[in-house]
Amino acid sequence: MTAGVVDRTSRHVAVLGSGSWGTTFAAVLADAGCEVRVWTRRPEIATEVAAHRTNERYLPGVRLPDGVSATTDAAEAVSGARLVVAAIPSQSARDTLAPFRALVADDAVVVSLMKGVELGTDRRMSQVLEEVLGVPPERLVVVSGPNLAGEIAARQPTATVVSSVGAGAASEVAAACSTPYFRPYTNADVVGVELCGAAKNVIALVVGVAQGRGYGFNTMATVITRGLVEITRLGLVLGAHVETFSGLAGMGDLMATCASPQSRNHRLGRHVGEGMSLDDAVVATGGTAEGVKSCRSILELAERHGVEMPITQAAVAMFHEGRSVDEITRALIGRPQKPETSG
Repeated sequence: MTAGVVDRTSRHVAVLGSGSWGTTFAAVLADAGCEVRVWTRRPEIATEVAAHRTNERYLPGVRLPDGVSATTDAAEAVSGARLVVAAIPSQSARDTLAPFRALVADDAVVVSLMKGVELGTDRRMSQVLEEVLGVPPERLVVVSGPNLAGEIAARQPTATVVSSVGAGAASEVAAACSTPYFRPYTNADVVGVELCGAAKNVIALVVGVAQGRGYGFNTMATVITRGLVEITRLGLVLGAHVETFSGLAGMGDLMATCASPQSRNHRLGRHVGEGMSLDDAVVATGGTAEGVKSCRSILELAERHGVEMPITQAAVAMFHEGRSVDEITRALIGRPQKPETSG
């Protein structure tokens, strides 16, 4: 990063990405007193935000605070920004964000809203940001938790996790997004927080498939709890803290994503469970859910570390290998018996 140094008292924030979560987080920041510029590739969104204070494509029915503006000009978006928030789909983040390396200020704090593991590299999103933008880990922050965009945009109360190895950066971001309805908690376990955010999308896909197939709450509870076991298993091998998995970024986000019809991963899984092809399910959902792409990279990461993740493996089999829902169900239920606490 070579764009100079910004005033540490600045309340200007850049949000890179105008999807539902990026736009919602921009509104949260504005409600907390920040001036927010959203960078978007779509000129029509920038025009709509300026003219109507809305982003109907991604956040229908929501009026954005006056403190939110939008632009298609990358340099304008990040000019003077103390905080730069990345809200780009995980598998396109590297290419999309590369041009920003020369634009982001040398001492800016970079925040990831992205939830995924990069295909081909098995990198978590903070690792991608470190490589692409040249940001040291102490100035990288991850925001994760039960963050369903529609509910937060409606200012329903929720909490989230703001994670960084740099305590100062985490506190700064927490202060910048704290509102009467949005409560941040800081957490130093970046590995655990990011892994939870990525892997819960995969579990939500499988829950959606089960519900689309007509299975009930017993099945849903089984998939969620055993899903948490396998996420925790991988996290501990990677050096995460066990407490993270029972907290907001772990069980909290898992419950919200698996149970809510607002979750794109849940919706897409349900369509597949009802008998749609993946292509038709993507159309019906309004786009590909993160978990469909990330399940392969998460499974690759687990296999590289010798960690068993049967539900994630089931997702890969259903969404990428053409295995049927009934076949995968039989395989999961028919796994060898063992004590629950053995993993």
